[in-house]
Amino acid sequence: MVEYVKNVEIRWSDLDPNYHLRHSVYYDLGAFCRIAFLNENGVTPQVMLSHHIGPVLFREECVFKREVKFGDELRVNLKLDKSTHDMRRWTLVHELWKQDDVLAAIITVEGAWLDTDLRKLAIPPSIFKMAFEMIPKTEGFAFIEKK
Repeated sequence: MVEYVKNVEIRWSDLDPNYHLRHSVYYDLGAFCRIAFLNENGVTPQVMLSHHIGPVLFREECVFKREVKFGDELRVNLKLDKSTHDMRRWTLVHELWKQDDVLAAIITVEGAWLDTDLRKLAIPPSIFKMAFEMIPKTEGFAFIEKK
């Protein structure tokens, strides 16, 4: 897959008192894009529930580059920056582009898969691994050693 993008329309409720995108909405848009990708590639909430596995985030950071205002058209992409070979741990990156050519923000998320019964990190089933292998990679993508 060359690129995965979700187009987003900014709603009035997404704005802060300064009439630009609230900081927390950036994180919501990243989560929307990630979960949409997983859902479209077979890792639905029902599949996660049946395997007793869900994503857990260790760090989520947003670097704000340009102001986003009501009426701006946003494109949110998804890229895999780092992962263990078994996809147990991973780093995902989202770029938020407005009007297709202005980089508005970069979100970086470090996470892993959690066994929701044992409350411990888990190696994901093959359907999870296959979905993650389909995520477009960053230019600097690298495999990491498990921790």
